[in-house]
Amino acid sequence: MFDFLFSTEALIALGQVIMIDLVLAGDNAIVIGMAAAGLPKEQRAKAILVGIIAATVLRIIFALATTWLLALGGALLVGGGLLLLWVCWKMWRELRDGGQHNEGAEAITGEDLDKDQNVAGDAKRKTFAQAAWQIVIADVSMSLDNVLAVAGAAKAHPEVLVFGLVLSIALMGLAASFVARLLNKHRWIAYIGLVIILYVAIIMVWEGGHLVWPDIVSAPFSLASLFGMGH
Repeated sequence: MFDFLFSTEALIALGQVIMIDLVLAGDNAIVIGMAAAGLPKEQRAKAILVGIIAATVLRIIFALATTWLLALGGALLVGGGLLLLWVCWKMWRELRDGGQHNEGAEAITGEDLDKDQNVAGDAKRKTFAQAAWQIVIADVSMSLDNVLAVAGAAKAHPEVLVFGLVLSIALMGLAASFVARLLNKHRWIAYIGLVIILYVAIIMVWEGGHLVWPDIVSAPFSLASLFGMGH
């Protein structure tokens, strides 16, 4: 049962999955904080709580659908890989824009991390409905990204996949504030995670492309046969 623990490939996959979960859970939490930062203080906590609960529930739903997602084969790998490449670009921009990233971390932790005597006080003002809509969109996208990235890194190791999905749910549901604080304090963790996600995305697109390419090449011949053009 525990033979996978002694496989070098499985251990590498496990390490990648842990880093992916840590970075994406933290990034999701900070994005929730960024969306809620523009709200009055009394509404901010409620918006953040709703966002974290929604992200946790969505991760559970997508995790339950993982077997079905993986059955899509090459199409899933290519689509998921392209989605993760977009996530990498978005994360890179957020990390470069340190001010906005810091506001999100302050909002989610409730702490004055940059010691400027206010908590997320420079964020653009918005209504609760605007913040909630931004949070829902971010949660759906990032929860799916998390599940796809874990599935892509785990590959043929179902034990690693299950562990990764449970960990992602636990980090988002129980430790979002702690992870956001950790990533804001130690940015190098986020950059390492970004590189790993980029690697997983490229591998997914490469392997998925090899699976779907024969079908793409044969498609014109199948259409010709269907319409009797081969006779």
